[in-house]
Amino acid sequence: MNLSRTRVGRYRERCMFVKICGITNEDDALLAVAMGADAVGFVFAPSTRQIAAQVAYDITRRLPAEILTVGVFRDEHPSRVVEIAHKSGVKAVQLHGRETPAQTIEIAKQIRWVIKAFGANDPNLPRADQYGTDMILMDAPEPGSGKVFDWSLTGDAPDSMKLILAGGLTPENVDAAVREVQPWGVDVSSGVERSPGKKDPMAVKRFIENARAHASTPYLGDDNIPYDWDFE
Repeated sequence: MNLSRTRVGRYRERCMFVKICGITNEDDALLAVAMGADAVGFVFAPSTRQIAAQVAYDITRRLPAEILTVGVFRDEHPSRVVEIAHKSGVKAVQLHGRETPAQTIEIAKQIRWVIKAFGANDPNLPRADQYGTDMILMDAPEPGSGKVFDWSLTGDAPDSMKLILAGGLTPENVDAAVREVQPWGVDVSSGVERSPGKKDPMAVKRFIENARAHASTPYLGDDNIPYDWDFE
């Protein structure tokens, strides 16, 4: 795997996947990348942060190849998810609704990376390993509400899953969340905003720094880079 010195250097400092979601403009996407985010998310579901596929495409094509671009959907038909994902240029999709294992698996056959989201009280969480993806996101019972939930509930997720913690995270509480849960990754949207859809640069910076400060997973080495989303 050929990587530039700069890219390898960035990965040396990483031991936790960090996704900045609710991106609505190019400046915020570039800001998140500059601050060290591994992924940026674009909301295609109804939301104050909803973005059009073409607008997202104009942003995704400007981002480095190693950044995972994620389209967020809720209860959308699988064919529509795939269509919008391709049109917007995102590499991954996050399914934030009541998608069934069959629907998720259908999407995963056409999209290389799929993140299945579960609310903290979702009875399907213990069976998350039946959804055809190894990446799951755990959110508050009302997904997208920006509310903190009882982090001990993450223990219901199968141990084999790469767990991304979301729900009310901020620069002030992400360190405590990481210490308690030790997730594979963290996801934030409203917790680093000045206003809906507009990120606060200093909040983004502090969130990423604080999340990684307490991660337990060590750097894996140049030949086993944790997050490489290139297709080549």
